[in-house]
Amino acid sequence: MSIISLLIVLFIIEYVQGDSASMSQSKLNDSPNFLIIIADDLGWSDLSPFGSEINTPNLQMLANNGIRFTDFHTSSTCSPTRSMLMSGTDNHIAGFGQMRETIALYPDIWLGKPGYEGYLNKRVAALPEILQDAGYFTTMSGKWHLGSIPERFPVSRGFEESFALLSGGAIHYVTEILIPLLVPSYVHNFEPINYTLLENFYSTDYFATQLINNLKVNNAKSKKPFFAYLPFTAPHWPLQAPADLIAKYKGMYDDGPTVLREKRLAKQRQLGLLPDDAIVSPVYTNAKEWEKLTPTERAFSAKTMEIYAAMVERIDFAIGRVIDYLKESNQFDNTFIMFMSDNGADGVDMRNVSIFSPTQSTQFFNNSYENLGNKDSFIWYGPRWAQASTAPSRMTKGHITEGGIRSPAIVHYPKLGKTLNISHEFTTVMDILPTVLELANISHPGTIFRNRTVVTPRGKSWVSHLLNSNEHVHHVHNEQDFIGWELFGQRAIRRGNYKAIFIPNQLNTAKWELYNLTQDKGEFNNLADQQPDLLKELVDAWFIYEAETGVILPEDAWAIRYPPNIFGSLGNQNVTPPIEIGSIGVINYINFYLYACALVLYLSLSF
Repeated sequence: MSIISLLIVLFIIEYVQGDSASMSQSKLNDSPNFLIIIADDLGWSDLSPFGSEINTPNLQMLANNGIRFTDFHTSSTCSPTRSMLMSGTDNHIAGFGQMRETIALYPDIWLGKPGYEGYLNKRVAALPEILQDAGYFTTMSGKWHLGSIPERFPVSRGFEESFALLSGGAIHYVTEILIPLLVPSYVHNFEPINYTLLENFYSTDYFATQLINNLKVNNAKSKKPFFAYLPFTAPHWPLQAPADLIAKYKGMYDDGPTVLREKRLAKQRQLGLLPDDAIVSPVYTNAKEWEKLTPTERAFSAKTMEIYAAMVERIDFAIGRVIDYLKESNQFDNTFIMFMSDNGADGVDMRNVSIFSPTQSTQFFNNSYENLGNKDSFIWYGPRWAQASTAPSRMTKGHITEGGIRSPAIVHYPKLGKTLNISHEFTTVMDILPTVLELANISHPGTIFRNRTVVTPRGKSWVSHLLNSNEHVHHVHNEQDFIGWELFGQRAIRRGNYKAIFIPNQLNTAKWELYNLTQDKGEFNNLADQQPDLLKELVDAWFIYEAETGVILPEDAWAIRYPPNIFGSLGNQNVTPPIEIGSIGVINYINFYLYACALVLYLSLSF
């Protein structure tokens, strides 16, 4: 596909597809506030409450006085998860049956199909829209990734005040380097922002500052209860962090990812997060083992993990700043706080991408050892470190196995009283919307909202479970409920603790696998041959899920495997990467238009 063709496809995705009474003020005065925080590509074991050595005291405080969820599940990548969070339903219904970037690469399969719009569609009532209509002050600061033209900006989907990165990621500091895959498309409400003019910009810090400022304005003026959304872009690559924090972790990872993984697993068992007899996943990768790396390669690799750890600690520091403000303004005790990751840690290796390869990176970045982590470096940490981050689970982001969809989650809300400290209950990101609405005493609008037809949530409220100290009394999902997943042609269906998965392979010989997750946290012992009747029941449930949610499967599922060819395309003169072109579709948005022109020029001259 040519550069111009893909630009046109992305343009079509954005352009072709395509108020209620408030509660009484007296009732609002008794309503809780909500703060939903998302880390980007954070692994299940990357926080101290989940067995990590990384310093995260603020999240540790929330966990100590709240609830850790050990069996919380998302989609296997970012935008589908965010669509599920905002809608309370499946990503195939909410508009992200595939990532927008993938739809653009395979328009003959998905373009124009319901549920594959590549933006948060109007078939769903978005959580901030519902809360806005109920009188809440709604605000966000951070990564959006759910639509990139004005009618799909956060401000158009229920956020009264927003500072948003429209695309799926960006360099974390201000830089003049243009990365085709990571266009820094920032907006304040409807206004495009030239982020190079922002002072002291580091994404994590700036997002927290903007959110705090928005909350201060609300508290000074309207004093409405608030719904605040803080989706960080860290620790998504490129790995960049303040130098003093990176130095703090120097030497901590010199023993390599295998040793780190074992230490974290031991800590998880000590904390009661992992049964002593749990089966953990082996590491799946062709990347060189630590022992086979040269001393120089080991030092480089260890530093990537040091930077990753620094990014995670900086997230915690930013969260602490928000918590401090809530305490100072006497709003902390009345605020329901939830922290989560959007998927598993990312184990992608981009050494074969032209502009990121070790032989060419000096043309674009300074990836010398001394400069790693600075704004002009561009690095990732690779599959072995990522599988330490997702331990004990199998694989990483982009995979339908537990390592891709099992994420850390913490809930803190003092008004719940003394309840569980650790919950092993199976939960999903779709459950957040009904949980928030029940706590706020707000009904979902049903099938008609803002004069349009919408779907009802598939998620289930956690409130009864949260209020009971015995996690076996009130289950969120009953034993007959089934939850399905599909992305990049990989399929999964879960009922109770049994999970069936289908992972396409190159020879087209893949079969459904069956696992009992009660002890088999690593999806290691395939029970398909031992329990064929149970497997058949789950596969039948998959087909029901497929029909209910409108899943469209490609004929060649192996061809669309994760990571999609957006990485390879960066080194191909005839293919342009799928950036957030929709945000430049409005001619008045000159900054975005210039980014697109620069991108096309960059590709044509560089490759």
